[in-house]
Amino acid sequence: MSAYHIPVMLREVLAVLQPERGGLFFDGTLGGGGHTEAILSASDDDTRVIGVDQDPEAIAEAGSRLQRFGARVQLVQSNFADAAEQLREPLQGALLDLGISTHQVDESERGFSFRSGTPLDMRMDRGSLVGDRLRGAARMSIHGQRSSIRRTAAELLNQLNEEELADIFYHYGEERRSRRLAAEIVKTRRSAPFRTSDDLLSALARGLGGRLEAQDKARIFQALRIAVNDELDVLERALPALRDRLAPEGVLAVLSYHSLEDRRVKESFREWSRDCICPPEFPICQCRGRALGELLTRKAIKPGDQEVTLNARARSARLRAWRKAA
Repeated sequence: MSAYHIPVMLREVLAVLQPERGGLFFDGTLGGGGHTEAILSASDDDTRVIGVDQDPEAIAEAGSRLQRFGARVQLVQSNFADAAEQLREPLQGALLDLGISTHQVDESERGFSFRSGTPLDMRMDRGSLVGDRLRGAARMSIHGQRSSIRRTAAELLNQLNEEELADIFYHYGEERRSRRLAAEIVKTRRSAPFRTSDDLLSALARGLGGRLEAQDKARIFQALRIAVNDELDVLERALPALRDRLAPEGVLAVLSYHSLEDRRVKESFREWSRDCICPPEFPICQCRGRALGELLTRKAIKPGDQEVTLNARARSARLRAWRKAA
């Protein structure tokens, strides 16, 4: 375990990935390196991992933690869709842990929580802010590619028009009062720009009315985080890219933490597991005519009570896994 991030459902992840088979594995959300460390520790020298994270602080932390594995690890600073699309070697397994790390939540300057005084940032990749730490972090190969500069949550709140803001709150936060909230934000920023969580929470109280529950706050902050980092678009690109790069009988496992992510994973895995995906009105099958693989999890696997007691942030995790056809 690491103070940087506690990896979720380690035992269950290892059970579906079976890293003892050997070969190349892909950890698309490296975090503090906990899942990668477990994969390498549970296997022999024939098993290697490409660890990917767009957060340079995560790359630095994981580089130190995984240094003892030497050439068995390759670290890449990138979002996992870009990294997956550039892979050339077939994968025996791939893992996406879609949650934000413990470190990102706890470090107030990153802006991922709605604690008082937190700046409205929420970017996974803050560019070269920790470049000095990266250079001294890992004595192993780090191949990085800088993503385009992203706007912070504050910039989105201060720059997007009312319709664009309402779409974010409705589609990413499933907020039915999205238009009311967007109108309040546009009205508020005429007097002073949004800078901290307190500014947004005040606008939420005015725009949504009544007493706000923690769940209401979390949904709006989640919506902004998804928009800042293009999280759902990246996921939709990554899923087919990783599927296509799996070797025969390779496994793709995904840990999701809210329904927007889980729905996309579930629907993709189910479609890939069907022999025919033609519309019902087609009298004769005109599609691929065979399943691309099979579901390993008919229902999502949830963390056990003991894990949730030890790590409350694991309570919403859902694990799904799919295996490519031989």
